[in-house]
Amino acid sequence: MSTYTHESMINHHEPRLLSQLADTLHVWRQRYRARKELASWSERELHDIGVSWSDIAYETEKPFWRA
Repeated sequence: MSTYTHESMINHHEPRLLSQLADTLHVWRQRYRARKELASWSERELHDIGVSWSDIAYETEKPFWRA
């Protein structure tokens, strides 16, 4: 027969789960901001880094959850 204690019934995974969720949301927000900024760059700036408008269109059309 097993005995349940208060300690054994606590979800020990919750802090890690919340941390992972926060990390994921942070990454998504970074992607959103980076893509938004990239879309605002001039043709000259894009040329300087060797990126074409088609590259930018492909990247900015992706949803924030896709890498």
